[in-house]
Amino acid sequence: MDSDVTIVGAGVVGLAIAAALKGKVSSLFVIERHEHFGMETSSRNSEVIHSGIYYRPGSLKARLCREGRELLYGYCREKEIPHKRCGKLIVATTSGEKEVLEGILETARANEVLDGELIGKDRISELEPHIQAEYAAFFPSSGIVDVHLLMQALEHEAVRGGAEMVYRTEVTAIQPIGGGYGVTLREGDGTTFEFTTRHLVNAAGLHAEEVARMAGIGDPTYRTYFWKGEYFALLNGKHKMIERLIYPVPELHTVGLGIHTTPDMQGRQKLGPNTIWLPDKQIDYRVDPTHAKEFFEKTHRFLPFLEPDDLAPDQAGIRPKLQRPGEPSRDFIIREESDRGLPGLVNLIGIESPGLTAALGIGRLVRKMLMKDA
Repeated sequence: MDSDVTIVGAGVVGLAIAAALKGKVSSLFVIERHEHFGMETSSRNSEVIHSGIYYRPGSLKARLCREGRELLYGYCREKEIPHKRCGKLIVATTSGEKEVLEGILETARANEVLDGELIGKDRISELEPHIQAEYAAFFPSSGIVDVHLLMQALEHEAVRGGAEMVYRTEVTAIQPIGGGYGVTLREGDGTTFEFTTRHLVNAAGLHAEEVARMAGIGDPTYRTYFWKGEYFALLNGKHKMIERLIYPVPELHTVGLGIHTTPDMQGRQKLGPNTIWLPDKQIDYRVDPTHAKEFFEKTHRFLPFLEPDDLAPDQAGIRPKLQRPGEPSRDFIIREESDRGLPGLVNLIGIESPGLTAALGIGRLVRKMLMKDA
């Protein structure tokens, strides 16, 4: 075999898997269709380190978010990656939403997130004097991270461990062969070539469903749906009026957590994301400036200091979710496919939020799947 392990996709999850395999494999390739790591979902998000409070207890999302959060904080300290444990407030602007907050705290405890507390107006005013809320669920363990520098550190660690990064190269075909897989690649100049690998990890993000299909898996539960999320930056000095992550109470069966505030490591603040279903899977990263009205209307009730002209288009990202509009959220799919006659193939499908927080935990899980005794 030309390679022991090949990873398709150099987003934060693919890089975390590559770093986790350092010293465990004889040769490792990371194939990425873009000219640099993390140019899709990984670089177009809120950069939030989630606590792990929303997810179904016992799910991969819940377990890997909790494990990944502590691994990520430790990794950032070790590698001196800019990050901040700023804390998160989920705010109720009416007394009727207090029950929802209590339910979130109950789920958090079931997920072993034990630092959350229900607070009232006086405590809210101490933490965030400029916001409006009757009650809030406060989670000090939530935070933010510089995702670009995190990915840079993971890539560096993987390369130091012997990984070879293969950029501007796309997987076009996968053929199971004795003891592994034949993989056809197309380089940026159109040149094609083939190589063989013993293990194949599909961490292709937005394109993971396509890669799984190339390997012969047409499982309808692997179907992904694209959801666009836009962000607007806070202007006119209003970014200085908030220090923490401020979230609304989430609505039932929505695909996101609601338009919220997100500080970054440079001291800026943005609002987002909204949720726009892309039924044709057309990738479009433009931000519609007319959506500023929606952002203002959905956040003004808990950010009363905002004015409509305080918002400016910032960025947009696309998330590969496993549900359509109106459907409940589904768990990550992280699966070694031996029972389909495809040993050594690991598929990661629908890896969206909290994929960034969970990335190092996902890396360890995939390493165990591949190495068995690792």
